Amino acid sequence: MNQTFRSLRHRDYRLWASGAIVSNTGTWMQRVAQDWLVIQVLTNGSGTAGGITTGLQFGPILLLAPIAGTIADRFPQRRTLMITQAALGLIGLVLAILVLTNTVELWHVYVLAVLLGCASAIDGPVRQTFVGQLVPREDLPNAIGLNSASFNSARLIGPALAGVLIAWIGTGPVFLLNALSFIAPLITLHLMRPANPVPREKPAKGTGGMREGLAYVRARPDLLAIFALVAVIGTFGLNFQLTSALMTSVKFGTDSAGYGLAGTVLAVGSLAGALVAARRERPRYRLVVGAAVMFGVLASVAALMPTYLLYLIVLPFMGLASLTLMTAANATVQMSTEPRMRGRVMAMYMSLMQGGTVIGGPVVGWVGTEYGAQWSILIGSIPSIFVAIAVGLFLLRHAKVRVRYSLRGTPHVRLVPATNDERDTAAA
Repeated sequence: MNQTFRSLRHRDYRLWASGAIVSNTGTWMQRVAQDWLVIQVLTNGSGTAGGITTGLQFGPILLLAPIAGTIADRFPQRRTLMITQAALGLIGLVLAILVLTNTVELWHVYVLAVLLGCASAIDGPVRQTFVGQLVPREDLPNAIGLNSASFNSARLIGPALAGVLIAWIGTGPVFLLNALSFIAPLITLHLMRPANPVPREKPAKGTGGMREGLAYVRARPDLLAIFALVAVIGTFGLNFQLTSALMTSVKFGTDSAGYGLAGTVLAVGSLAGALVAARRERPRYRLVVGAAVMFGVLASVAALMPTYLLYLIVLPFMGLASLTLMTAANATVQMSTEPRMRGRVMAMYMSLMQGGTVIGGPVVGWVGTEYGAQWSILIGSIPSIFVAIAVGLFLLRHAKVRVRYSLRGTPHVRLVPATNDERDTAAA
C-alpha cells in the first residue's frame, strides 16, 4: 500500500476513517450554517455575535480540559466516543428542529453552542488518542496525518455543499443533515474490536491525575514551548469560519455560496498539507516553527487582498501552512508523550489550541466589526509570526532532552540527555 495511506491496512482504522469522513462533512456543514444563521439571519451582520457564539462553543474545551484528559486516560475510549458522538448528534438535531419550526432565537444558539462545546471537550482528547489503539506506534504519524486529511476532505465538501443548501432551502435542513451524519461513526465504533490496544496505567483518582499531568508538562520545556505557540495562534489566528464570514460577506459582499467557496478553497491547501504530513515519518520542531511563521505571513497577505478573487488565490497556501503547523504540533506532542499520560497532555494541548477561542473569538469578531474585516485576520497573523520566532529561539537554546520508547516487554518512555548534535537537530 502507498506510504501515504499505509494506516488503512488496519481494519479498525479503516472503519474509523470511513465513519469520520461522514461526520466531519456534517460538522463542517453545521459550522457554516451556524455562522450564517447568527451573522446574517439572527443579527444584522454582527461579527461580535458570531465571535460570542464561537467563544461559547470553544470555552468548555478550555474549562473542562483537566477532566476530559483524565476521562481519556481512565475510561474505555471506544465506549466514551460512542456516548460523545451520540450527544453531538442530538445537539445538532435540537438546533435543526428549532430552525425548521421557526422558533430559533439567538440565545438558543448560544446555549446549544455551550452544550456542543461541552460534548466536544470530552470527545476531543479521546478521539485524538484513540487512534493510538488502532495502529502500531510506527504508523501513528501517518494515522494523524490521515485524520487531518479526512477532516479537510470534509472541509472541501461541507462548506460548499452547505453554501448551496443554505441558498436553496435554508439552514434548518443543513443542521438536520449534520445530526444524521453521526449515525456513521456510531456504527463503525460498534463494529470495532481493537486488536492490540496500548497498555495504559489508570491515573490517580480525584484531582491526583490532573496534578500528575500538569507536573509532567511542567517538566518538559519542549512541550511548554509548543503549547505557548499553539495557544497564541489558536486564540487569535485560527478563527477561519468567523474571519472568512466577515471577509466574504462584509468586505467583499458575497452571498452564502461565496462564503462556502472560500471555505472549500482554504481546504484545498489544508488537504494537501495533511497528505504531505501523512508521508512524513516523524515531525521536528523546525517544521512546527517554520509552518507557524509561514502561516502568519500568508494570513497577513490574505487579509490585505483587495478583491475576492485575489483573496481566494491566497487561501490554499494559508490552509497548507496552518494544517502543516497543526499536524506537526499534534504528532510531535503525541509521539513524545508517555502513553499513559497522553490523554491528559492532549487535553491540555487541545484546550490551548481550541479553547483560547473563548477569548479570541469575541475579540476577533469585535475588531472585525469595529475596524474592518481585514483586521480580524491581522490581529492573529502578526502575533503568530513573532511568537513563532520566539519559540524557535527558545527551543534552540533549551531543547536538552530526547525521548526513547520501548514497546517490548513493559512499554515505557525515557527522557534522556540529548547530545549537542541531537539538540541542534530537534531545534532546527
